[in-house]
Amino acid sequence: MPTFIDKMRAGQVCLGTIITFNDPAVTEALCLAFDFVWIDTEHNPFTLETLLAHLLAAKGTDTTPIVRVPWNDPVLIKQVLDTGAPGVVVPFVRSAEEARRAVAACRYPPDGIRGYGPRRPSNYGRERGPAFMQAANDSVIVVCQIEHIDAVNDIDHILAVPGLTAITTGSNDLAASMGHAGEPNHPDIIRALEMVLAKARQAGIFAGVSVGHQPDMLVEWVKRGAQWLAMGADYGLLTHMADTTARQVREQIAGL
Repeated sequence: MPTFIDKMRAGQVCLGTIITFNDPAVTEALCLAFDFVWIDTEHNPFTLETLLAHLLAAKGTDTTPIVRVPWNDPVLIKQVLDTGAPGVVVPFVRSAEEARRAVAACRYPPDGIRGYGPRRPSNYGRERGPAFMQAANDSVIVVCQIEHIDAVNDIDHILAVPGLTAITTGSNDLAASMGHAGEPNHPDIIRALEMVLAKARQAGIFAGVSVGHQPDMLVEWVKRGAQWLAMGADYGLLTHMADTTARQVREQIAGL
């Protein structure tokens, strides 16, 4: 089954959303609409058991589940990958050295430091040995999130880290680090993100953004170079549809 990375290699702009609800039925339902789902264990109360249920919900679909881990910690990354995630989003990467640590945590020796114990990824022990480990190293998706001015300033070195698959941005935390807390659309933030996307494209690293679910805004970011879009989060899509539908119905029945 091709991943959303394979689709981007073929020239497709990939669409996805962020999963925050514990119920795996949310992932099951949204997989019909998206190329990827980003399961967010950084800001939401996911256990590994809950994460496994979401990964199973996506199995057999054309949608790639990736997991944002809580931190750039090899223990956390190992557990998520051993649960069967095809890849991880590592938040708050601020330097090339931190990017190298993230890549190393995702790969078995000699390419990295990942410990061996892949029950589900190895098809429950049916696949093993050097060929399995090399295939795992070759296919793992490693995404570093650029969401601090330090990362922007070191972006050339971050993008040059071997084994990095993609980057994505975090405009709210970036804004805070640049003295514009709560202003992710400040012109300084937009210019910084545009520069990051342009450099990623030049380096051959897939560039993504997470900037909400408004279609016009998302299309603008594609024009600026984004190749994959995390279109808001499950709760945002839910509340937007609920608020919009309720408002429109109330407006129409008010005139009856």
